[in-house]
Amino acid sequence: MTPRIIFYSGSRDKLLTACRLCAKAVRQNMGMLVYVPDARVRDELDKLLWTFSSTSFVAHCDIRDEDLVAMTPVVLTDKMVTDTKFTALLNLHQHCPPEYEGFERLIEIAGEVDQDKQAARERYRFYKEAGHEIQHYDLTD
Repeated sequence: MTPRIIFYSGSRDKLLTACRLCAKAVRQNMGMLVYVPDARVRDELDKLLWTFSSTSFVAHCDIRDEDLVAMTPVVLTDKMVTDTKFTALLNLHQHCPPEYEGFERLIEIAGEVDQDKQAARERYRFYKEAGHEIQHYDLTD
């Protein structure tokens, strides 16, 4: 499968952008796997998904909560899994995720910090050289 690759650049707060994208996926009845190998970032995102909106939350769980994974629309993981339930993959790692081609959509977020911009440019270049079409959305004002 060739995924549709979507880049969001200029995010002032990558985790808040991730929360909004997860909420959008839930509204569209899309299963979203969030690849976030860094435990500190994963914990922060976990908390934020419960609190980022004052009127709602995004139902989610960790991949290790095996009983919940089947019924939860958003799953946070530090290891790549391929499961037909997940149509979208949100990458919150500095490198391209392994096995990303098993998803309909791959979503990347680039922040405003120079190191993050550089890593995002390298991922963008990798996908482009692999022959993928890329949609780009600029989040700057």
